[in-house]
Parts: sequence; C-alpha cells; structure tokens
Amino acid sequence: MSSKTPNPFSLIPAVDKALHSLQQREDLAPLPLPLVTDLVREAVESLRDEVKEGRTDVPEFDAFVEEVAAKVDSLYRSRIHPVINGTGVCIHTNLGRSPLSPRVVEALTGVGQFYNNIELDLDSGERGKRGGYLETCLATLIGAESATITNNCAAALILMLKHLANGERNEVIISRGELVEIGGGFRVPEIMEASGAKLVEVGATNKTSLADYENAITEKTGMLLKVHRSNFWMDGFTHEPTTEELVELGKAHDLPVVEDLGSGAMVMTDSLAPIPHEPTAMEVLQRGVDLVCVSGDKLLGGPQAGIIAGRADLVAGIKKEPFFRALRCDKLILTAMQETIVEYLGTESGQKPELPLMRMLSASVEGDLRPRAEAIMAELKDLEELEIGTVETIARCGGGTMPKAEIPSLALDIQPKTMSLPKLAKKLRERELPLMGYVAEDRFRIDLRTVFPEQDQKLSENFLAIFGKF
Repeated sequence: MSSKTPNPFSLIPAVDKALHSLQQREDLAPLPLPLVTDLVREAVESLRDEVKEGRTDVPEFDAFVEEVAAKVDSLYRSRIHPVINGTGVCIHTNLGRSPLSPRVVEALTGVGQFYNNIELDLDSGERGKRGGYLETCLATLIGAESATITNNCAAALILMLKHLANGERNEVIISRGELVEIGGGFRVPEIMEASGAKLVEVGATNKTSLADYENAITEKTGMLLKVHRSNFWMDGFTHEPTTEELVELGKAHDLPVVEDLGSGAMVMTDSLAPIPHEPTAMEVLQRGVDLVCVSGDKLLGGPQAGIIAGRADLVAGIKKEPFFRALRCDKLILTAMQETIVEYLGTESGQKPELPLMRMLSASVEGDLRPRAEAIMAELKDLEELEIGTVETIARCGGGTMPKAEIPSLALDIQPKTMSLPKLAKKLRERELPLMGYVAEDRFRIDLRTVFPEQDQKLSENFLAIFGKF
C-alpha cells in the first residue's frame, strides 16, 4: 500500500463535474448558465494557480462546490433589484436616490414595452421634436422662457460651460467658497475644466466680495458662475454677494450669470417638514440669473437627469452644441421625468405632489410612523430571540441635499439575543428583498420614515424567516 502523498493537481475538480454538481442544487441562485460556467472555470483556474505556487491543502470536492455556490449567490445579489431602505436617509445615493411614483412606473411600462412617439409629430406624421412636451412642462413649472434636459446635472453644467465659455472668452469666474466636491469624488473644478473652460477663482474660502468678481473680469471672461452649497454649509465669519448683485454685475459687463442649484427643489421644503427652506429653480430665475441647472433625482423626486432652464436663446444654443447629443436622455428617462413634472403641474396650490419622496418627508411620527411600528412589533412579538422596541431618531434628506435638515423620525430598535449585530445585518442583506438598516448605540435600527408602508409585511417576514418562524 503506497504511502506517497497524493498529487495536489489530481484533486482539482473538473469544470464539468463541478458545474453539474451546482446545477443539481435547489438552493442555487438563478444565475444564467454562462455566468455560472465562468465562475466555475475561474475558481478551477485560480485553484490550479495556487497549487502551482505551492498550495497543498486542496479543498474537498463538496467544499469547493460550496465556495463556488457562495460566489454565484454573491454575484446574483449584486444585480440591481429592490431593497428595503431602513437607514432614514430619504435620498440615498447608494440605494437609487429618489424612488419613482406608481404613475411614473406605469407610464414606463407602456413606453418601454411598445413603440412610442419619441421623435414623431403625430399631427403631421413627420419627424418630431424629442422631449418637446416635457420641455414645455418644465418651462411652465419653473417659470422659465425655455428649458431642456440632459442625463444628469454635471452634464448640464458642462453643456452650459461649453456654450458660454469658449474660444477667446473661455474664462469662468467662481468664488473659492463654491468649489465643492459632489458624490463619488467628482469636484466642480474638474467638471469645469473638462468642458474646456478656464477656471478663475476669486475671494477666500469663507469670504468673497462683489469687488472680487469685478476685479477678475477681463476681455476673456465668458460667464459668472454661482454654485449652491447644497451638500454642506458655512457659518461664522463669512460673506458672499447676493445673486441679485451678481446679476447686476453681469448686466454691467454683458456677461451671463449661471447658477448650479443642484438639489432640485420645486416646492417649499419648509412646508413639508420642520426643515430649512431650500431655494427653488423658480426663485433663482426670479432673481435674474440667465440659466439655472438642477438635478432630477434629488429633491425633485424624479429620475436621474439634469434640467437646464432660463433664457430661450441660451437654451436653444445649448441644444445645438454637438456634445448635447452625447448627453441627451433616452425614452425611459424622458417619460419618467415627463410624468413627474405633470404630477407637479396637476397639484393644487398648497398641496404636495403625490410622489414617494414628498410622502416620506412629510410623514408624521405619531400619526404615520408609530402605528406602523406597533403593527410590526405585534407581528414579531413571539420572537424570543429578539428584543424589539422603538426609539425616536433623526432622518436625513441625503443625496447631497440640505445637510442641516434634521427630520424627527421613529425607528425600530432591535437587539438580537442569539447572534451578533453584524451577523443579523448580513442575514437581512441576504434576503430576497434585502433590508438595510444601521447600527447605533449597540442596537440595530430600522428607520420607518424611509420604509414604504407596503413593505412592512415583508420586513416582518424577513425577521421571521431568519429566526425560523416563517
């Protein structure tokens, strides 16, 4: 009987055998076969490389298959699909920012499933204007001469810069206190430079005067730019000229004044919740700026998009820019934004649009959230493995908007007795409808302000399934 150590290479599973074993598992995530095959092949090749480098502890076949199955599950979970947002952050960038209304989703189904008139004039039967109806609605809502839409607000800013700051007049004057960084590490100065414009910084971080702008104006100046600090604030020893003062300066030197408003509020935010007032695009235009740009998927409550509104001649010029086609929206974004804006236009004065974000921001703790919390706790009352109660919390707008806003809210306050908080959080993320909460004061919390009421039952079922009661 030989006592020789087995050759590690002989223990490496064959791709076909491992793939067949995976396909027999009833609990395997429904990933397309080519993806599963690639994962198996990569795992086999990786193990072979490790053996070449000296690894001898080759896993048993069943253990190897289990490792690949975990990778299949992980890849399947990475697809874009619904989750329950219990973080208390209403406009959560990692979770898709503002959710869309049922009206929008219904419209998307029809336009996406069938042909549509995106560039067809149904009166003449000839080629039509892409997004013409939406642009009319936007201009009416914002109170602008004209408006158009791009695929996000950064694209809107680039297009305005390319049109207004080019050639011999390519300099753009901006306060150092407004050189902000937006999400994902992108910074306004970098976006501006990508457009080909030359950045001229004036003033100090905390104080910029009107004279700073005026002294920087030369024959090379193309425009004056103001960037709303929507994701942070400055306080204390600060000063900046008003928008109206910049507008007057621009008129005196025949220079357009543009404001990147960013957050995209279209209603009086202070009427929705006990939060500060956020300037609207309409208010900014009424102050005299030539163009304003805002995001569509933040406080507006629509899809990702960038809205440009203001002087008709400037909007028309922007739409003629060759780069505009590269940044235009497709039929689904145009439809989603169209239905969102129509909802605004159809809302009576003093009322709020029927949009998920508006309901989240305006929900009351006692009238809306507490009854839901009590119903969920009643569903989970027999779970001896959990201590569950409620705690008053602070929700946030999120998405780089209104950083000072603190919205009184209510969260489920959970302490598992049989597992750690990280393990509970992981198990909740692994559910078919994953649940995202947060840990605070050694408790797992689920802020109900950002959980849709229709998801409450699924929230309860997730806990019941984890602890074997469902």
